[in-house]
Formats: sequence, structure tokens, C-alpha cells
Amino acid sequence: MGLFSFLKGGPSLRELLQKGAVIIDVRTPNEFDRGRLPEAINIPVDRIATDAKRILVIKRPVIFCCNSGDRSAQAVATIKKMGKKDVYNGGDWEKLYLIYKSI
Repeated sequence: MGLFSFLKGGPSLRELLQKGAVIIDVRTPNEFDRGRLPEAINIPVDRIATDAKRILVIKRPVIFCCNSGDRSAQAVATIKKMGKKDVYNGGDWEKLYLIYKSI
């Protein structure tokens, strides 16, 4: 879903963040250390399947982000295949941060 999910009838990223969505940044630890959203959890995309149990037990919606939306889209697809429905592609972490700080 992501930035334009409202066009498809789904919740907007703003709504998800206002409701306390968990943010998972799927960039590498080096990328994450250079800049991140407050409260974001770093699980690199190549560890999503391995760490799926940590994600599947989260009761709130989950927003994945990265640099462009490609890796976060992979993470969304992986976790949805495992049964969690309330996962969203937040795309570019810096754009997501702009929404986050406006709330």
C-alpha cells in the first residue's frame, strides 16, 4: 500500500502512524546508523524471513521503510505470505519521517 494507499481504500501512512504503527527499517545497519526514524526497529531485508517470528507477533500495524521502497516492498511481500495482513510499504524513510514529525 504505502504512500497512495488511500486511493485503494486502505489507511494512509499518517493514519497508521497516528494509531501507533510499528516502523521497521529494512536497510543495512550502516544505512540505519547514518539516519533513521525515532523508534524505528532495524531488521535488514535479508533477515526478514529469519526474524519473522518477531514481526508476526506484533499486534499493531507494521510499516516497512528503506531508501526507495524496493526493499520494503520485498519485506511486505514476505511477511504477508506468512499470514500477517496489516503490513505496509512506507517507502523512502526520509519521506516517511516528514509524515512522522508532522503528527
